[in-house]
Amino acid sequence: MNECVDPIVGKILAGWRYDISGLAPEMRGDYEDHFSSCDHCRSWQRLHRGIDLGLIALASISAAMFLLAFGVIRHLGPRHAFWLELIALAGFALSALIWLVVAVATPAPVALVDAAKVGARHVHDRLPQEIRERLPEELRLKITGS
Repeated sequence: MNECVDPIVGKILAGWRYDISGLAPEMRGDYEDHFSSCDHCRSWQRLHRGIDLGLIALASISAAMFLLAFGVIRHLGPRHAFWLELIALAGFALSALIWLVVAVATPAPVALVDAAKVGARHVHDRLPQEIRERLPEELRLKITGS
């Protein structure tokens, strides 16, 4: 992997897990410029966001599986159903807690919102002018940012 173009800024960003979402917009400029010019830090940022999104997806799948297990146990009514239901509900609660902790502690939701905004901006730019003009002003401002 190539080297960071500015090791001092790279070390600061590494300490923050390449997350600048919590910074004020006026303080973000230099770091965004660094990400645009540094392939090394940009690839690490993508890796960290991928891990965050993977954890959220894994916790979601786990919660769904525990709910499915609870439903199957409830439907079939095996001999020790009460304890199995409690275990399934505890697993669901733990998965939901992990999902919540990852969603709050990481910038993954912010990254998803930013990706959605970029996608909406691309779609907006491809729309014919007459359709763009029919969009409400506040929606147009949210999509374009200006």
